[in-house]
Amino acid sequence: MTATTQSHPTGPADASILALMTRERWIEVGRIVLTGAVALLYWQQIVPLWLLWIAVAIGLYPLVKTGLVDLFTERKIGTEIFVTIATLVAVFGGETVAGAVLMVIILIAEFIAELNTDRARASIKALIGSVPQVALIREDGQERTVPIAEVRPGQVVLVRTGEKIPVDGVVVGGAAAVNQAPITGESVPQDKAEGAQVFAGTIVEAGAIDVRTDKIGGDTIFSRIIALVEEAEAVQAPVQKLADRVASWLIPVVLIFLVCVFLVTRDVSKVVTLLIFTSPAELGLATPLVMIAAIARAARNGILIKGGLYLELLAKTDAVVFDKTGTLTANRPEVVGVQSFDPAFGEDELLRLAAAADRRSAHPLAKAVVDGAAARGLAVPEPQAFEQIQARGVKATVEGRTILVGNPALLREADVSIDTPVEESGRTPVHVAIDGRFVGVIFIADTVRAGAHEAIAALKESGVKRVVMLTGDNLATAKAIAGDLGVDEVKADLMPEDKVGVIADLQRQGFQVAMVGDGVNDAPALARAQVGIAMGGGGTQAALEAADIALMTDDLNKIVAARNIARRSYRTIQENLWVGVGVVHVLGITAALMGWIGPIEAAFIHLGPDVMVFLNSVKLLKVRIPGA
Repeated sequence: MTATTQSHPTGPADASILALMTRERWIEVGRIVLTGAVALLYWQQIVPLWLLWIAVAIGLYPLVKTGLVDLFTERKIGTEIFVTIATLVAVFGGETVAGAVLMVIILIAEFIAELNTDRARASIKALIGSVPQVALIREDGQERTVPIAEVRPGQVVLVRTGEKIPVDGVVVGGAAAVNQAPITGESVPQDKAEGAQVFAGTIVEAGAIDVRTDKIGGDTIFSRIIALVEEAEAVQAPVQKLADRVASWLIPVVLIFLVCVFLVTRDVSKVVTLLIFTSPAELGLATPLVMIAAIARAARNGILIKGGLYLELLAKTDAVVFDKTGTLTANRPEVVGVQSFDPAFGEDELLRLAAAADRRSAHPLAKAVVDGAAARGLAVPEPQAFEQIQARGVKATVEGRTILVGNPALLREADVSIDTPVEESGRTPVHVAIDGRFVGVIFIADTVRAGAHEAIAALKESGVKRVVMLTGDNLATAKAIAGDLGVDEVKADLMPEDKVGVIADLQRQGFQVAMVGDGVNDAPALARAQVGIAMGGGGTQAALEAADIALMTDDLNKIVAARNIARRSYRTIQENLWVGVGVVHVLGITAALMGWIGPIEAAFIHLGPDVMVFLNSVKLLKVRIPGA
């Protein structure tokens, strides 16, 4: 037996309603059915009035209990109090059947709303996926299946085609194509061979690998993602807090209004009808459902948003600040040009000999030279002699020639004359001397990250007014990188505290600022911005903790996707408030005041906003969003 029993992630539609039906919910269903049945029997004059009153009391009990608890512990008049008052007014005002039917319909509406809210929450795990509960381990030459809780760091877990990886770890044998979408949102499987890192919850699409366990259970990146997403629900957006505040003062105002209506009309039926349409139930639903759906949608795309607060702030962001190294650039120096000053050595020959001299050096620029020669298909020989010179470069003997590769100081200290000017243009020049003569320069630069230009253009199209690049590099290098990116402003030669100052200046100018960095080195700037976005959180605990939003891959288009999800969710909240709540309730109150509808019709119509708000919110899980 292996861990093949785990299914692939499913969508929110697959979240089982029956799985959410707890014992308490079945009791609630029974209470609703009992009250409704007795009301129907009384209407048919089959049962006496006192039995209807008992049924109404049974139906009202949980509402009264919850309403009083909220009233005395949180000083909050909630929907439960509203429904209770509406029912009692109807019953004691002579509208006994209407009151019972009203209570049943509203109880159904509240039950459906609560159930669907829990279903949306359950979709978080359904969207992201799950981790196998057993693992096949190899130990002392034997293979055995054990519960995941019994796996220990250092043990080797075997994972085959079609199985999910149950632990975080490093591949120590085999090779496979791994679908990392549950963690990173990447749509294309990634090739994994010996030495590669893999994550729990990802799927082996083809091949088989042996994984040395590093982390299990709650310590895995998968578990951290689940925890962060679930914790995000508690971080309310300003608009959500506003809705709660409005609901808290709206209820007393409405009650005073209804008392005035009764004093003028002496019409109990009209008061009951108005009570239904002035209930703030949908106002409480308008934002939490959207936030849950948006956070789950983002998580499925490898974007961790740590609360509705940051969704709203990102939607309102109009200035984005990027760190250069490792964010807009790949932090991977590459040979971008070779210039020869000696006819005896063409560009390829110059690069071949320099790469031979650099073969044994661990310096990043030396590695770039060696990789540059390999990219051109050049055969690079081993040096006969090699010497690393600290802060200068290397000196080597290659094919009987003395080669110097490094900075100008290396050549000058070897009495090599640099008689030809070198134009840097934002690139790093590596000087090459052969047998005591300066023969050329190899230019190295950090490459712009793929998709950077398109991502910045998309952000501007979405309403971002200012894009700024920050770097500790010199201005010439920074401008060379920023030249083709569409960056509005470049700030160079900055220390970490200087980056904080740049963000503070933008905020003083009235901008809502998002800062994009690596989540570790840029922590002060990430903290100062309204929204801190950490690039490449996959596998780095620090990146997950440092920012308000963590991207699980180094894909700049994920920022665009996060922004689009945030804007769509904010728009959805506005739709819920203005259409699902505002328009429907205004029309309902108008119809009630005009006497066009009564309590029972109002109770049925009351279901409309609940359904509208729910459907409009959960569509975020599946509706097409650019980049997501």
